[in-house]
Amino acid sequence: MRSSPAAQPSQKGCVSGVGTGTGLAVIVLIETSIPTVSKRVSVSPERLREFFAPRSLAVVGASDTSGWAQFILASSAAAGFSGPLIPVHPRHETVFGRPAVPSLRDLAEPVDLAFVMVPTDAVPEVIDDAAAAGVRHAVVLASGYREAGPEGRARQDQLVAHAAGRGILLLGPNCLGFLNTHAPAGPFALSVPLPLRPGPVGIALQSGALASAVLAFARSRAIGVSTLVTMGNESMISTADVLGYLVGDEQTRVICLFLEEISEPDRFADAARAAAEAGKPVVVLKTGSSPVGQVAALAHTGSIAGDDAVVEVVLRQLGLIRVASIEELLGTAGLLAYDRWPRGRRMGVLTSSGGACGLIADRASQHDIAIPPFAAQTVTTIKPHLPAFAAAHNPLDVTGYVLANPRETALTAVDHALDAAVADPGLDFVLFCGLTVPDARSPDEGLARLLEERVRWLGERIASAPIPVIPIGTTCVDVSGYARDLTTRHGVHLLGGIDLGMQALGHALRWLENHGTQRHPAPARTLSRAVRNTAASQTASSWSEAAARELLAACAVPLVPAELVTSAEAAAQAARRLGSPVALKVCSAQIAHKSDIGGVALGVHGDAQVRDAYRRVLAAAQTVPGAFVDGVLVTPMRSGGVELLVGVTVDHTFGPVLTVGLGGVWVELLADTSLRILPVTADDVKHMLGELRGSPLLRGARGTRPADLDVLARVVTNVGDAALSIPNGSLRALEINPLWVNGDQVEALDVLLVTEGS
Repeated sequence: MRSSPAAQPSQKGCVSGVGTGTGLAVIVLIETSIPTVSKRVSVSPERLREFFAPRSLAVVGASDTSGWAQFILASSAAAGFSGPLIPVHPRHETVFGRPAVPSLRDLAEPVDLAFVMVPTDAVPEVIDDAAAAGVRHAVVLASGYREAGPEGRARQDQLVAHAAGRGILLLGPNCLGFLNTHAPAGPFALSVPLPLRPGPVGIALQSGALASAVLAFARSRAIGVSTLVTMGNESMISTADVLGYLVGDEQTRVICLFLEEISEPDRFADAARAAAEAGKPVVVLKTGSSPVGQVAALAHTGSIAGDDAVVEVVLRQLGLIRVASIEELLGTAGLLAYDRWPRGRRMGVLTSSGGACGLIADRASQHDIAIPPFAAQTVTTIKPHLPAFAAAHNPLDVTGYVLANPRETALTAVDHALDAAVADPGLDFVLFCGLTVPDARSPDEGLARLLEERVRWLGERIASAPIPVIPIGTTCVDVSGYARDLTTRHGVHLLGGIDLGMQALGHALRWLENHGTQRHPAPARTLSRAVRNTAASQTASSWSEAAARELLAACAVPLVPAELVTSAEAAAQAARRLGSPVALKVCSAQIAHKSDIGGVALGVHGDAQVRDAYRRVLAAAQTVPGAFVDGVLVTPMRSGGVELLVGVTVDHTFGPVLTVGLGGVWVELLADTSLRILPVTADDVKHMLGELRGSPLLRGARGTRPADLDVLARVVTNVGDAALSIPNGSLRALEINPLWVNGDQVEALDVLLVTEGS
């Protein structure tokens, strides 16, 4: 859970109980969900546009010694805010040389936004003052709310009800505010690395203290920001709201999210789909990767479908780009925000270094980016600009030899090569690793003019080229003020080094290829009355394998034939009817892992062996305290074919999750699985099967019988329906391991169903 700001060291002059959280943790929705108190205040895009573009600001609790107030004053100046900024303090007539008022009630006219930085217990009174003064929007800095446990959650519920009842929309509490460079506005209680550059990248952060680091890296890479929002506790304005706002913001081309939790999954998904429809990439850095421990103890599926694996598939289903670091977050956003988007994976590479060619080629291979040979005409055009010992091939090294020659013209060999490469019909884009801008303007006026003329030409060539040209630096070094001004003036954006740059290209290409393919959730199918009755007939802890088989059968999931017997002789008779060899399994709702206690016998032949096996598995079950044994299941053995795992677990945030993978005894070792959020369609299942490394086994690799994927997909879809039929949200795990597949024959060989209380 996010750390409590109250635990942080206070600054001189800061009011007590005010701060922001910096902790990174896995958030369990059952403990941290946004309060259920009715917000009653519209959080529409129109209202948010008004909220994030205030023309006047009051800072409640400001004083000359307040570090928070100093930050807000400096941030507003950095953003270029020119409207009234009015300090509010009951004991100071002036703050920072500005006239102060004792209370919001004393304002001559309402301000657009109040930044509330008073102690926690004083916030309700300030909300009353804001309502009386006609102030409709507020940022609340104080801590001690949801992040502080049950009492804090109750306090936050009260705050939301208090503000909503007065028509006031809150950002926070436990919030550092926001920046809007295009409004411009800067009610932001943290340092802003200067200069703050307006630009096309919108950012929402669930960690306020990281905001300065994000801004610093953006500045170092000459990436401009449209709006940056620190989310705080999201009591009224949520991440989903801000994502929707940024989707509709004309100044934002790419959206960056730093997430610790997704507490409103349905609304978040709707906003993500709106971003996809608007053609705006969303790049996500999501923390947390712990497994779902309580389910892992019950089913193989749980050890595979951990929290982070579920988040991964949700973000992918929604068409979002997931990254692993702040550098990757902004590097990817910078590429998508400033450079033309490539429409294919065939890349031309132009450098002044053979080593750079090798590094780029290695990274390109990792990201499935092709580097095809240049066309003959491209080679012919490039060759005259190279030294005699250099080869005109892709990737191209014009060699460092040309760098030692005296410069008389602005363009160099790599620039002439670019002029040829952009006309190559076999390329989709060109990666240009041929520009280095010094930290400062050269004192040699002639050299300075040549460089500036070269950057001007490069900008024009990038803009006019028939295919995208993507400039990249060799390493991720800070872009100096001189370099930033020069490249920005001519529309040149340098990717930050080969490693980050190629990662960004890989992300961009995957997003472009998948853009428009993400689907809306599959409609939940109407289950028959027989299915509903079968599911409802079981009590919360009564799912023996026999009962679980009844539910699956009602959902048209084919099962291996089985007989439940209660004597050794009955077992022998059943084995004769079913055909040897057979498997015998103890049947008890209280014994989930039968093989662990010796409750399973496989490959049993003949009456004598069957009778002996019956007695052994029954005796093993009787060693389990409190276990009620229904009897022993006798089933025929199956050979050949492919064994799959099909399981459903329940994620605390996203609900039932379907897992499909190679099964049998190797499931956890191989970890070859694909996940989706339920419900799914048969087409979804086919895509899942195609994602498995072992999918060639289903297509008939090494002479095996190809699986009928249509039949298999329908069966897996029906398993998902069976899981959704469990009443009252009590499902914990449903698992078939293995699901035997042999051509068009599909059978569930072993079934585990665990519900709440089992």
